[in-house]
Amino acid sequence: MTDINGFIAEWRSHRNVLPQMLEQVTDEQLGMKPWEKAMSLSELVVHIAGSMVMFAATVANGAYMPGGKPASLHTADELRAFVASTTERAEELLRSIGGEQLERQIDFFGNAMPGHVLLQNAKDHEIHHKGQLFVYLRLAGIEQLPFFVSRG
Repeated sequence: MTDINGFIAEWRSHRNVLPQMLEQVTDEQLGMKPWEKAMSLSELVVHIAGSMVMFAATVANGAYMPGGKPASLHTADELRAFVASTTERAEELLRSIGGEQLERQIDFFGNAMPGHVLLQNAKDHEIHHKGQLFVYLRLAGIEQLPFFVSRG
């Protein structure tokens, strides 16, 4: 990958579905877990939304940049606002990444890889967890869900 714009377009085709998935989520569903040790629905969404910020910051800076924890999110509206703000922050960071940063080797927990590979892993990570979120939402009783990717 030599151009970040293509990556951003592919990533957004997946990320743009996340707010649609949350449209019907209620405050009461935020703590739902499919099993005792799982992340709650809210925690899973925070993980999905915040991860790309961490990955993009890591590639932009050339070294691991831990993500920050959000303030407690108590309502579905707060969760939706968090998704919107982290999406914009992630895109801002991604747009700051140049070709040299995409090719630069980054040590990520003992694995050295070029920045573009780490970003691809980040997108795959998001897709994986978004698939889990589809299952969470079905278990929470939400029947009408969007297609997994937005091509429009």
